[in-house]
Amino acid sequence: MSQRSEQAMVATPAPALRARDILTAVGEVIYEWSIADDTIRWGDNALDVLGVASLDRISTGRHFAALLEPSNLTSRHDAVLNGSTADEGKGVAYQVQYSLLPDGPGTARRLWIEDIGRWYADPDGRPGHAHGVLRIINERYEREQRLAFLSRYDELTGYFNRPHLLATLGEAMAHAKRFRTSLAFLVVAVDNFRAINEAYGFEVADGVFAAVARRIKATLRSEDAIGRFSGTKLGLVLMNCDDADVQIAAERFHAAVRDEVVDTEAGAVAVTVSIGGVTLPRHGRTPAEAVAHSREALSAARLRGNGHFVAYAYSAKELARRRQNAAQSRELVAALNERRIRLGFQPVVDIVSREPVFHEALARVEQPGGTRVGPGEFVALAERLGLVRLVDHRVLELVLDVLAEGDTGALSINVSAETIGDSQWIGHLSSRLAGHPELARRLIVEITETAAIHNLEEAERFVDTLHALGCRVAIDDFGAGFSSFRNLRVLNVDFFKIDGSFIENLPRSRDDQIFVRALAELGGSFGVPVVAEWVQDEETAALLAGWGVKCIQGNLTGMVADEPGKTAVASAG
Repeated sequence: MSQRSEQAMVATPAPALRARDILTAVGEVIYEWSIADDTIRWGDNALDVLGVASLDRISTGRHFAALLEPSNLTSRHDAVLNGSTADEGKGVAYQVQYSLLPDGPGTARRLWIEDIGRWYADPDGRPGHAHGVLRIINERYEREQRLAFLSRYDELTGYFNRPHLLATLGEAMAHAKRFRTSLAFLVVAVDNFRAINEAYGFEVADGVFAAVARRIKATLRSEDAIGRFSGTKLGLVLMNCDDADVQIAAERFHAAVRDEVVDTEAGAVAVTVSIGGVTLPRHGRTPAEAVAHSREALSAARLRGNGHFVAYAYSAKELARRRQNAAQSRELVAALNERRIRLGFQPVVDIVSREPVFHEALARVEQPGGTRVGPGEFVALAERLGLVRLVDHRVLELVLDVLAEGDTGALSINVSAETIGDSQWIGHLSSRLAGHPELARRLIVEITETAAIHNLEEAERFVDTLHALGCRVAIDDFGAGFSSFRNLRVLNVDFFKIDGSFIENLPRSRDDQIFVRALAELGGSFGVPVVAEWVQDEETAALLAGWGVKCIQGNLTGMVADEPGKTAVASAG
């Protein structure tokens, strides 16, 4: 830009800013109200901001009040003339919010007004005049109303959200206790929701869920309540509902969902639901107990297949089991916190030379008395209670420490399905290997066949990440999931470990022999070494050797020990 152009820009004055234009742009208008004669003087932009036809319609307080919506709880008149604060010489501030109908009563157009001003007393102390600013706040009001709605209701369905649903349940239980009536709480889950999501996309799946909610809502009585209990579940509060009533209600809900397909933009989708319910207060005295028992009943319903209902019933055996689980959970958490997770090592040996190829590191919990509990006694519990991820982290830490301490050969560890998608676990492994990259080739990570197939794409990323770090990977419990071998091969693993349940009776089971031989031949044809677990005797080892199995593991070749064997490790790759 030239110097002359710059001088011209500086010399040219900006257009004069007019207060009227600014106030109109932000939706504000000033006023002065003479209370003695009830006249109101407005800023010259009043008609533009308020949208009224003429100033005559708002020239007095009485005329202005005639445009207020009747449902308003307060007004400027109330704030000024009915307030309890006295003017001590500086005026009294007021701020009120109300709705205005600029086209008069009975019209749809509505303005939400924030009225901020100050009134001043006349000589006898009563309000004499006031002035202030009216501000149009429709957008803010709508935001506030939406936030208020979302604080109580679910956005997708329009019904109660979880906190408000549970609050309603609590109120219903208090009412039932007071008047000695009964009610029921049901949890409804859309069957195969994940499959619907994967097949059609989340927008269609959300539409299906909302349609299910509407169909069930249509069958409820006016005193009943419905809300979104969780992502794919609804919660129902059924008033005056006993054991017989809840069975009838559940079948009504099933029919409402099942009898007609749900029309979506992707086509018709057939939907069923599983339902678990509990009658109250018979089987629960608090909302927490009601939720726990209904979820327990839902789990039982799902075990029966799609489209079933189960009502919670007290079981002394089940109560004892839950108490035992709670005690074991506390013990496992204590063992993790007190670092009482220990490792045991079992060799995986070459089937011919019987030299160790690697050792499998098995987690064990050391009891306060010194005894050690094996993984078969706590891993399944840890998975049910959501603690297995913590166990996997601790085992990884211990195994990497053992590998770093000396030449122990290669070690393998088992990871759960949860760990396959755990970025923190991968991050911890990566950071440890960054300082000791030589440890990577000595670490083998075993994932179960069922965990891999549950989310093949995620498992493939996990395996690729481990290979990129330099680690090897094995499919554990091969054959237990009866999965497509083609699917498993996309994982490009380094070993297959045949599930021990097919090995322990191998000499005596013709079916197991056929199955194991086929698995061994499949692994051999793709050049992937096959390991057989739970090998107890030489007769079994001989059969496996004849079918091309490369390695064996079990009591025949080594029990679980506190330290990995000192024998030189043969190459496995």
